[in-house]
Amino acid sequence: MSDRDYQEQEEIFSKVVRAGRRTYFFDVRATKADDYYLTITESKKFTNDDGSFHFKKHKIYLYKEDFQEFGDTLKEITDFIIDKKGGEVISDRHQSDYKREEAAPIATETATVNSTESFTDISFDDI
Repeated sequence: MSDRDYQEQEEIFSKVVRAGRRTYFFDVRATKADDYYLTITESKKFTNDDGSFHFKKHKIYLYKEDFQEFGDTLKEITDFIIDKKGGEVISDRHQSDYKREEAAPIATETATVNSTESFTDISFDDI
């Protein structure tokens, strides 16, 4: 197979999603038996101290027999996140003007507690 034939086979269908310093590539490729599969590549740009930059890439290969379960699980997980946290991005890495809310003052009075209703949910982001 020539380089040109290989190149044409590799460029079956592609989509790109740019997200800040990350770029996601969704590429349809062909197996040797000419069946299709999907590669998902995350490319993340890093800047060196001298101003030069480099990219780190991570790749997932997804085959047709896994599409349904992968898609169902991805939808379930993304729905869970949106349901629990909403669609708004609340990360200081994504919003330069993000301000963490001040924690409520800790009560100094002593009380006896016999139920689990008074337990506080702990966020590990605050630790």
